[in-house]
Amino acid sequence: FNAEEKDLLESISALKAAVTVLSKHHGGDAFLQVPRSHMLSVAATLQHQLRKHSSLLQGTLTPSERRVAAAFIQAPQDYFD
Repeated sequence: FNAEEKDLLESISALKAAVTVLSKHHGGDAFLQVPRSHMLSVAATLQHQLRKHSSLLQGTLTPSERRVAAAFIQAPQDYFD
């Protein structure tokens, strides 16, 4: 459990850092203008982590949050339109 939690927290931190860097580099809301390949990469990473840590996240994510994540994973390029 501790190893899974540590891995998940590291992944979350890496994604947060990426969003912060992109936001600063592109000026806040410009994150939405990230190249499609980057959005697909973020979606793939999210999907991988959700699957890898599904048991750990079982009681953490609400059904609404799961739907939002699923929508983003299915169509990351359309999610912010």
